[in-house]
Amino acid sequence: MPQKRTPQRKPTHGVDAELVRDLAKVLDDSGLTEIEVEYGELRLRLARTLVMAPPPAHTHVVHSAPAPAAALPPPAAAAPPPAPVAAPPTPADAASHPGAVLSPMVGTAYLAANEDAPPFVRAGDKVTKGQTILLVEAMKTFNQIHAPRDGTVRQILVGNADPVEFNQPLMIIE
Repeated sequence: MPQKRTPQRKPTHGVDAELVRDLAKVLDDSGLTEIEVEYGELRLRLARTLVMAPPPAHTHVVHSAPAPAAALPPPAAAAPPPAPVAAPPTPADAASHPGAVLSPMVGTAYLAANEDAPPFVRAGDKVTKGQTILLVEAMKTFNQIHAPRDGTVRQILVGNADPVEFNQPLMIIE
């Protein structure tokens, strides 16, 4: 006589699916990216990655021409226009700058060793190849970022405790 088989349930290892759903809801409602719960032998860790929103599109503002003013005598001598000043590179331009120092990892940038310490470098400082110019903290590990060449720090593109992405420009050294 053939033996009747009952369908086997997937092992849950003592994990209550409702608990997992509740924790996922807490994760969504709170805006957290990670939750870890430990209860006796049970240890659960739920994590999600956030999708970065694209940068806002540039909008063009159209100004109407000003109303004509009453006739005024022409100025005696017009001052020559000021010489154009090169604008500092924007972060998008900075990535292609030959002196850009790029983040080797995702993490948090720190410009000083601690809150009370002076920054490693400031704009205008001369640096030597191998000199520590900032820290990037990733997974509780502080990684020293070194100057790739001798030069002068022209621009610091991140603030203290700013999150940074892989290959994000951190500084310009010329």
